[in-house]
Amino acid sequence: MPTINKILLYQYRNYTVAQYSFIAPVTCISGPNGSGKTNLLDAVYYLCYTKSYFSAQHQNAVLWGTEGFRIEGFFNKEGRTEHIACKWKQGKKEVFSDGAEYEKTNDHIGKFAAVMIAPDDILIINEGGEARRKWMDGILSQTDAKYLETLVHYNKVLQQRNAWLKMQSRTYNKAYSELEFYDAELSVDALYIHGARYKFIEQVKPLLQEHYNKLSDAKESITLQYESELNKKDMASLLKESLQNDIILQRTSMGIHRDDLLFLLNDKPIKNFGSQGQKKSFLFALKLAQFQYLHNKMGHEPILLLDDIFEKLDQNRIEALLNIIKNYGQVILTDTHPERIREAFGSDTDINFIALT
Repeated sequence: MPTINKILLYQYRNYTVAQYSFIAPVTCISGPNGSGKTNLLDAVYYLCYTKSYFSAQHQNAVLWGTEGFRIEGFFNKEGRTEHIACKWKQGKKEVFSDGAEYEKTNDHIGKFAAVMIAPDDILIINEGGEARRKWMDGILSQTDAKYLETLVHYNKVLQQRNAWLKMQSRTYNKAYSELEFYDAELSVDALYIHGARYKFIEQVKPLLQEHYNKLSDAKESITLQYESELNKKDMASLLKESLQNDIILQRTSMGIHRDDLLFLLNDKPIKNFGSQGQKKSFLFALKLAQFQYLHNKMGHEPILLLDDIFEKLDQNRIEALLNIIKNYGQVILTDTHPERIREAFGSDTDINFIALT
């Protein structure tokens, strides 16, 4: 099971230069608000996925007044230490494994796994479909290199088709050979993406219900449904039918990029009918199902990252969550009150405390 043993930060967010070790199965990062607890947790995530969990813009992770950052991590994997370094400076990202640079940063994805649970994750339930697609795509990209490659290609061609549609509205050029190429490429990609997403949802459903039962004493029935226009028609047909409307809208209005997940509680959308407590239980069940899915597919447990979650949970949910994760591999969490973590896990758990000021 891969674990992270040490991390070094240079000009990352609020850190100038810092080094920390993870010497126990559970590490608690404590300190007052604004001390950098979440930033340190995010740096671990960055080493696994070469991106921040909290911001899509790399510039936002640079220490104020500097031009770039560097993160280094020492991972224990199958009995050997592997050194991972991620560097970003003035728009250029570089990723290294044991000193050798990856030709493509995406080649690193899937090597190390982490599952983050953070307060704003509730947006996966409450916001629109983009948040749920991002969650689903992020998991599938770790376990299926072809999926990631196909998704990247689909999005690139989609941008090209949308650019063609915008040009069409201005020039009225009726030469559609370029469009036919885009549609053919999108159709091939969509077929693979749809199949992978459908299979993923079918495998996650029982894991979701299982973990929700543990968190809520099996009081409600929950599930998720995969909503896709491709459930009924192939991509080529959808693109052909929507062409005239797409020209008016100047964008591709139908396809795999509009997929969504429907979260159901007792056969009703939890977004509209669930209480705050039910939504929290559903969210944690969803993330724990993600953890189990990655474990099953990758053959090892991900690193579990918990950001300030004990502030948001009642005692019953804390106890239920701890009963599930206490036997997990490596857990790194943040909390303003380290004594609460010691009490929650009990004296028989080996905990390493990192105190920030």
